[in-house]
Amino acid sequence: MKKDIYQDVTNKIIADLEQGELTWLKPWNSGNMEGRIIKPLRHNGIAYSGINVLMLWAASIEQGFFSPHWMTFRQAKELGAHVRKGECGNLVVYANTITKTEEQDNGETEERQIPFMKGYTVFNVEQIEGMPEHFYAKPEPITDDVQHNEEAEAFFAATGAVVRHGGNRAYYSGGSDHVQIPVFEAFRSPESYYATLAHELTHWTKHETRLTRDFGRKKWGDEGYAKEELVAELGAAFLCADLGLTPEPGLDHAAYIQSWLKVLKDDKRAIFSAAAHAQRAADYLHAFQSNQQKDGVAA
Repeated sequence: MKKDIYQDVTNKIIADLEQGELTWLKPWNSGNMEGRIIKPLRHNGIAYSGINVLMLWAASIEQGFFSPHWMTFRQAKELGAHVRKGECGNLVVYANTITKTEEQDNGETEERQIPFMKGYTVFNVEQIEGMPEHFYAKPEPITDDVQHNEEAEAFFAATGAVVRHGGNRAYYSGGSDHVQIPVFEAFRSPESYYATLAHELTHWTKHETRLTRDFGRKKWGDEGYAKEELVAELGAAFLCADLGLTPEPGLDHAAYIQSWLKVLKDDKRAIFSAAAHAQRAADYLHAFQSNQQKDGVAA
């Protein structure tokens, strides 16, 4: 029987949500993940993206792995190491398209792009013996909160988004194209403020002049609303990981969980789509930072 990757991954996320847990916030709620939180890394140090981040974050928490490094059996062998006997790997996925040429009724040929996805198995380096020592090193906890927050401030400022402070709600207004957020001092912690700002700026990327993301959102609680909120949730989680922030679950998560469950149960590909949109939004926001650095060098 052919393995249904979409259904397997969706079932895992659904199981977490039914327990009231957010897979993408688990790393910050677990005692074994102290210090700076980062995205899972491939054998060459390049970070995973999209749905693979969620899958490997969840695997790390469930199995108690501290290291962010993952690799295939073959990659470990090429590095002169070996996976310990009896260890079970974890699924990651690879998505791409193939081009198929088809002949039409009029005799002309037409090329079609057909998307496909395949899975493969990776192991955490804590399941592998004989790796270079730096793979096993634990990162030092961050103690310089001031510097850390300045980094986040610079990142969000580089986007050029209009952010207005005040009131008791955080939201993105599409009509006036601005983010509204309570004042910094109203939040429980600096991390909560920046995580909320990351969430709203992910919404900001959907504007027609940016990523033109539209799920047919009409009102609070409908399917389009739930999909966009899921994208913003994942986008904020990805950005927090990139910036080394440690967000806390928001008070409104419980209200959203039921609507997210319905979306995921109705469509086994929904979490893949949401993660892809979230990664696209995070990459879009990161691009502003790169451009600012280039401008600084030029100046």
